[in-house]
Amino acid sequence: MRYLTAGESHGPQLTTIIEGVPAGLPILAEEINVELRRRQGGYGRGRRMQIEKDTAQITSGVRHGYTLGSPIALVVENNDFKHWTNIMGPEPLDNLEYEGKRSITKPRPGHADLNGAIKYGFRDVRNVLERSSARETTVRVAAGAVAKKLLSELGITIASHVIEIGGVKAKNLDYKNVEDLHNRAENSEVRCIDAEATENMKSLIDDAKQKGDSVGGIVEVVVEGMPAGVGSYVHYDRKLDSKIAGAIVSINAFKGVEFGIGFQAGSLPGSEVHDEIAYSEEQGYYRLSNRAGGFEGGMTTGMPIVVRAVMKPIPTLYKPLKSVDIETKEVYEASIERSDSCAVPAASVVAEHIVAWEVAKAIIEQFESDQLERLKRNIEDFREYARNF
Repeated sequence: MRYLTAGESHGPQLTTIIEGVPAGLPILAEEINVELRRRQGGYGRGRRMQIEKDTAQITSGVRHGYTLGSPIALVVENNDFKHWTNIMGPEPLDNLEYEGKRSITKPRPGHADLNGAIKYGFRDVRNVLERSSARETTVRVAAGAVAKKLLSELGITIASHVIEIGGVKAKNLDYKNVEDLHNRAENSEVRCIDAEATENMKSLIDDAKQKGDSVGGIVEVVVEGMPAGVGSYVHYDRKLDSKIAGAIVSINAFKGVEFGIGFQAGSLPGSEVHDEIAYSEEQGYYRLSNRAGGFEGGMTTGMPIVVRAVMKPIPTLYKPLKSVDIETKEVYEASIERSDSCAVPAASVVAEHIVAWEVAKAIIEQFESDQLERLKRNIEDFREYARNF
């Protein structure tokens, strides 16, 4: 199962083409749009969210509400496109004007601007920032929404929440199950299930906005219902935890990943790190703890997958950092683009869908999956096999 995306931040549309989804999966555009609206929410978002009302259209691969097994094409139009000069016009990009501004020659620190311009030889760094924008995650969430629907049909649930913003850490993180986690996170403006931390996070975001600054944080994604043994230990590139880690850091501004107790394991003795194994006729094999975050040897253990990731503060600031004009080589303050003071709540939704995609992809690779009903039987047979092993 795979997908490709296309589109720029201010281009006419964003597109993704998904291949490998089993035939017979019930999916409606509105189910995808629910997830896209979640991505646009969260305390600290900027003015763009007042313009863009992301709505996906399914243009192929689905008929009468069911997937056909052929590629699925999803399109999201950019409402903001009409406010910009048509960058798809016939003139060279360097000669176009954008809302009265000429080519951008001042790369912003913390962005792909300068490196991308050097790589492709652009004298206008807007050619880089349009595509490298986090706006591209819109259609990655759309693809992940399809993956989430597939997982739900297989009895696998997933949710995300925020556990830290700008040094403010959530302390009360107890929840009954993934459904409870999801519902409580959705009821928080910062997607944090700790009510006291929620208010402190909002105050911190307000302070950063007033100062023209930004704040980052840490998000957590939890997956329940995964059968044991998904992934592989036989090659480095088949380990599912490594695939999830790579996918997470591919999200704009994400700089680190951990599973279970993660980096804390480096300061603990082995007796306080590894999960003891138990067995019951009802459950089969299970662990007495989940410090490993649902993985051993690159494979799922059957315990919940718990993946945590850190997002740096957004580098587009209203009190811009110093940069160098690539034409004059003079020192300037970097150009200001519309930005958020905090996008951690929205980023948790993106991470949720990125993880969903990798988990669903691993299942598709491991089990016969041309037809949804056959895939369901294969998964259930494997679960029974594992219980009685």
